[in-house]
Amino acid sequence: MKRYIAEVLGTFAVVFCGTGAIVINQQTNGLITHVGIAITFGLIVMAMIYALGNISGAHLNPAVTIAFYLAKKFEAKQVIPYILSQMAGAFLASVVLKYLFPTNEFLGATIPSGTALQSFILEVILTFFLMLVIINVATGSKEQGMFAGLAIGSTVLLEALFAGPICGASMNPVRSLAPAVVSGHTEQVWVYLTATILGAALAVPVWKFLNQ
Repeated sequence: MKRYIAEVLGTFAVVFCGTGAIVINQQTNGLITHVGIAITFGLIVMAMIYALGNISGAHLNPAVTIAFYLAKKFEAKQVIPYILSQMAGAFLASVVLKYLFPTNEFLGATIPSGTALQSFILEVILTFFLMLVIINVATGSKEQGMFAGLAIGSTVLLEALFAGPICGASMNPVRSLAPAVVSGHTEQVWVYLTATILGAALAVPVWKFLNQ
């Protein structure tokens, strides 16, 4: 149960701070800036990994949980409870943001600025590289583990910096699902539910090949 609560708290923090930065940027006419939003996402992911990594592994992302299962690094019976916990944290964060900013239309939802296919391909590639970093630093030496939060948070920041304006740089299905559902803008959410899981899953055979 402690693991599940940690996943709820960690995912809440990521979605609340990350999408909250987007909402507040809109509310303040761009005061935070795109760079500030990317930094917020990277730092909150890093902070939650250091805070909760030793309790639940700090997946905070169903795509990561599924990929760890595919890599045989995670028990099958834990997959559904982890995903439900992550969904609970994400939806709670979006509901709180809706209460705080009732006039905000999108609540930080990820919406393609170009075609759906363009964002789909981008999200697959972004999540692939994020998962490749995660699985290498999370299952490597103790020295690597100490820097896991920094490596993973930096990857999120980097990818959000350059790809955010086009696809939103979700890399996390519940980070996109929660604000989409709570705001009522679910038109393109399928892109982020499928591409992120596919990208993370594709990283597993590559990781296995490189480490055999």
